[in-house]
Amino acid sequence: MQVSEQIHALRIPFKIPIAPGKQIDRVVYSYVISGDELTLIDSGVSGAERIIYDCIKKIGRDPSDISMLILSHSHPDHLGSAKAIKKATGCMILAHRGERRWIEDTELQFEERPVPGFHGLVGGPVVVDRLLSDGETLHIAHNIDFRVIHTPGHSSGSISLCCESQKIIFSGDAIPLPNDLPIYEDIGDCVRSIARLRQCEEIGTLLSSWETPVLGRQEIERRVDAGLYYLRRVHDSVLRAENEGIQDPTDLCRHVIGALGLPPFAANPLAARAFASSLEEANRVIFDK
Repeated sequence: MQVSEQIHALRIPFKIPIAPGKQIDRVVYSYVISGDELTLIDSGVSGAERIIYDCIKKIGRDPSDISMLILSHSHPDHLGSAKAIKKATGCMILAHRGERRWIEDTELQFEERPVPGFHGLVGGPVVVDRLLSDGETLHIAHNIDFRVIHTPGHSSGSISLCCESQKIIFSGDAIPLPNDLPIYEDIGDCVRSIARLRQCEEIGTLLSSWETPVLGRQEIERRVDAGLYYLRRVHDSVLRAENEGIQDPTDLCRHVIGALGLPPFAANPLAARAFASSLEEANRVIFDK
């Protein structure tokens, strides 16, 4: 999908195995920015390079024109084909220092965050050539400069990118999708990161990893409000479960998943970790009244 003259959104479908013979369908978006050279934001899962290269060829460019791959964070559906793309193009890999360990050591990531089907989703580790810091500016192409915004919550080193000249934000996984799997590390950081994104003025296009581009300021505000409302639902459900005396993390996770109306397979260690952050934040004000 062409977002602007220079920016293209790529929808990358993939599957996550959750039981023998059973998989769930997922989607992630990567983005190609065209200038004298090409910049790629996130690489999708292992094998997604074929989708990316096909898009690049359709716009009259060659995959070898990729000079930079910016990783919004280190999770499998963003890192997956980075190794293959780096090998094929020699591009620079850019990421926040908070994600470097898991990008450069994918086995460590699997040990610390064992996602089902991990090794089928990730093509392997890749060296980070440049570490990105909050507030720095990346020159991408004529009239396209990205301001790096550190947006932790989904992961500790997650970043978003704001292009004020194009009135576009690339938000990665910073804004949760209502009624989707609640997967994040720190709910308080999620809320605070969304507040930072809201400070970006006159943004007319939201490009996230979850969905088709959101166009128009009012639609973006609705989308952000919906993401925050969902986080609050999750948070309140966790605290209610605790108040009802549910202490065991596994039981609490199952209870909250049921209260949210999500399928039973969503009760997994990653969701349990997300819910635990609500208990850690229970005595802090993280949502506006």
